[in-house]
Amino acid sequence: MSRRVAVVGVGYSTVGRSTGLSANELTIQCTKAALADAGLQASAVDGYCTVGGEALADAQLLGMQPLSWFSSAMLAPAYSYAAVQAISAVADGMCDVAMTTRIIQRPTGGRPLADHDVLAPVAPVGIGGDHQFVAPFGGGSPTQWAGLLTRRRMAEHGTTEDHFAAHVVTQREHASRNEDAIFRDLITPADYFASRYVSRPVRLLDCDYPVDAGSAIIFTTEERARDLRQKPVFVEAYALSSISALQFELLPDMVRTAPHHCADLLWSRTDLRPADVDCAQLYDGFTFITFEWLEALGLCPEGEAGPFVAEGHTKLGGSMPTNTDGGACNVGRRHGANFCIEATRQLRGDCGDRQVPGAEVAVWTNAVGPFAAAVLMTA
Repeated sequence: MSRRVAVVGVGYSTVGRSTGLSANELTIQCTKAALADAGLQASAVDGYCTVGGEALADAQLLGMQPLSWFSSAMLAPAYSYAAVQAISAVADGMCDVAMTTRIIQRPTGGRPLADHDVLAPVAPVGIGGDHQFVAPFGGGSPTQWAGLLTRRRMAEHGTTEDHFAAHVVTQREHASRNEDAIFRDLITPADYFASRYVSRPVRLLDCDYPVDAGSAIIFTTEERARDLRQKPVFVEAYALSSISALQFELLPDMVRTAPHHCADLLWSRTDLRPADVDCAQLYDGFTFITFEWLEALGLCPEGEAGPFVAEGHTKLGGSMPTNTDGGACNVGRRHGANFCIEATRQLRGDCGDRQVPGAEVAVWTNAVGPFAAAVLMTA
């Protein structure tokens, strides 16, 4: 990077199952929180990137004009796309202060799915493209491809449901120490096994929790960062990766997907190594995704994520504290922005009784399957 980049402000909106807030209201809340965290005025922002929104409309709403750079995206590996674009823009001098956001609104309507459901439309509907070959058989939900990839992991690596239970219980332990978490009551493996299957072997507690949420993170230059309110957290390396079209059901290898290629890119761009990482904030839209990232990043041996988790390595106090905010299964589906925010707070030393002592290096990631992104940050 031609200019060193730092995170200087992070913020959340009100988060809840049904907040009644519009996308604009969520955007205003989270960006005001991030600006206050950084000690910046909206007029200081000259770059804006959002995933799932419209950057120019947001910038006008927030008083962030004129802009030197902007970007909007929907088909992207969650929040990480906004982060990667903003980091690149600041590093290359396209802008000096970049606001990034991910706004999520919980879908309404529908009904719960069981793993044996076949969805029958009330009236005939037309479905085009490749989706026409899976939708008639109930393949319209991400939980179905998650079931495929999870089952393949179990078959190839011997991962068990006990391993998944250990991960879910550990994440809830972390969430119990996080005031931002929606679910904070401790659970047991028995609670995990009592949760119903959504798409066997994926259970309800393996899935992130849909909410209304706004998340904002501000990136700027090292020089600007040192004059602001918070201790700067620096971007060491980052990677954005794709290995196929967006068809999870047709991945040639359902165990080694985009995170492996992405991790190879990440480590090729830094002198740091997996052993230098103090904590990992790894996407958990479904439990198996976190397991794949642990292996892809070299934080545990290939195929050993299950035993690694079950032995307690990902707990606070373990060798690789992972998803220390409780993950999206407990803080709500913030589409990966929470992992950037948690990594930033850990490297600032702001996490209270869930703080990883002396944390200096953190990695956070997004997505799985056809595409992925990862960012390595340092204190």
